[in-house]
Amino acid sequence: MSRYEQLAQQLREQIRTGVWQEGDKLPSLRETVRRSGLSLMTVLSAYQLLESQGWIRSRPQSGYFVAPAREATGYQAPPPLLPAETVDINAFIFSVLQAGNNPGCVALGSAFPDASLFPRHQLSRSLSRVARQMHAEGTGVTLPPGCADLRRSIAQRYAARGMDISPDEIVITSGALEALNLSLQALTRPGDWVVVESPAFYGALQAIERFQLKAVAVATDPQQGMDLDALALALRQYPVKACWLMSHCQNPLGGSMPAANKQRLLALLAEHGVSLVEDDVYGELYAGLDPPLPIKAWDREGRVLHCGSFSKTLATGFRIGWVAAGQQSEVIQRLQLMSTLSTSAPMQLALADYLSSHRYDKHLHTLRRTLEQRKHIFYRAIQRAFPDSVRVYYAEGSYFLWLELPAHCCATRLYWRALEEGITIAPGRMFAADEQYRHCFRLNASLPWDPRSETAINRLAELIVEIIAEGPQT
Repeated sequence: MSRYEQLAQQLREQIRTGVWQEGDKLPSLRETVRRSGLSLMTVLSAYQLLESQGWIRSRPQSGYFVAPAREATGYQAPPPLLPAETVDINAFIFSVLQAGNNPGCVALGSAFPDASLFPRHQLSRSLSRVARQMHAEGTGVTLPPGCADLRRSIAQRYAARGMDISPDEIVITSGALEALNLSLQALTRPGDWVVVESPAFYGALQAIERFQLKAVAVATDPQQGMDLDALALALRQYPVKACWLMSHCQNPLGGSMPAANKQRLLALLAEHGVSLVEDDVYGELYAGLDPPLPIKAWDREGRVLHCGSFSKTLATGFRIGWVAAGQQSEVIQRLQLMSTLSTSAPMQLALADYLSSHRYDKHLHTLRRTLEQRKHIFYRAIQRAFPDSVRVYYAEGSYFLWLELPAHCCATRLYWRALEEGITIAPGRMFAADEQYRHCFRLNASLPWDPRSETAINRLAELIVEIIAEGPQT
C-alpha cells in the first residue's frame, strides 16, 4: 500500500470512528504535511482519493470537510463475473470513433494525451538525423524483432527497475495494440476463454471478437484493480487460457493495482496454468516519486507478456510499441511477419536516437507533473459544474476520469448530443460486452484548461441536466 493510501485509510478510519464527524473541517494540506512528514503531493493524493470515494468534500477557498454519511458510498462495483460466449462490439466502437474523428472537437473522449506535451522538436531532429543515415546506408531494420538499438534501450529501462529482460525477448510492434493482439493470438485459439477487466479497455474486447474467443469479465475497482476473489472463481469455473489486464492507470477507470494484489494475481494465474497479457501502456504516467513495478517483475515462469508503448508518453503518431514476450518471442515474430511484416524503420531508428540522448526521463517527469495538475483542475471544474447526482472517480496517475450518471441515464445519448456541440466523450458502452456501463463515461483530462475546455465542461453539464430530467432512457 502506497503512502497516500495509508494516509487515506487512516483518515477514513477516523471518520468511521467519529474522530471527524459530518461537517467537520479536516486539517489543511499544509498542516497535515507538517504533522505527518509526508510530501504535499502525497497528502493531496490522499485527500483526492477520499473525495472521489465520497468521504469528504472540498469547498473553494475553505478546505476539506467530512461529507454527509450518505455520500460515503465508494465505487459502485459491477457484478463479480460476467461471462460472454460471443463479443459483438466492434461495430459500435467503430461508429463512435469515426463520428468523433473531427480535429475541431474538444476531444474529451480521446484515449491519447494532449500532443502538445510531447517533445516534438527533439523527435523531429532525431527523425531528420536517421533519415539522412538511411538515405546513405539503407534502413538496416526490415524484419521482426525490430531495431536492435531500440530493443537494447528498452531492455536498459527494464534493468533500471531491477528487471532482467534480454533485448532478444523484445519484439518491436506497430503500437501497443499490435503487441497486445499478437500476444493474445499467440496464447489462444478460437473458442478459448479469456479473462478481461470490467470495465475493460475496448481494444481487448475488439481482439476477443476478432479472434472468436469467449470472455469472462471480472469486476475491477479504481483503487484496487481486478477483484482477485472473483478472478479465483472465474479460474475455477471456466477453462481460461489467458488473462488481459492493465496493471497501471487502467483505461477507463484510471487506477492501478497495489503490489500485493499484483503478486497474488500472478500466483492465481500460475496455479491454473494461465498466461497474462499485461497491458502497461500507461505505466510511465504514474503519480508520485516511486515508479510501480509491473506484474512482469515477479514473473519467474515466463507467463507474463508485458506490452508497452511510446504512443502515450512520447510520440502518438510514431505508433511504436513492444512486447517483452519471453518464450513467446519467436511465435510473435512469426505472427507479425504474416500480418504487418514489420514496424516502421524510420520511426524505430528515430526513437532509438532520441532515447540515446537521455532526455526521456526528464521529459517524463515534466509530463507526469503536468498531467496530474491538469487532471486536478478538470476534477474540480467538474465538481463545480456537474449535478450532485453525477459521481466522479479520481485515481492517482494518468489522465482519465470515470463518471457515473444516475442509473436511468444513457451516456451514449449524451455522446451524440455532445458531439453536435463539438465535444467528444467516451461512452461506457465502449468498455463492456453488455449494457452495464450505459450510464457511465470516460473523460480525458490532459487538455489545457483554457476557455475552450471550460466552455465544453459547462456545456456538458447542461446536457447532463437535460438528460437526467428526461427520465428513463433506452
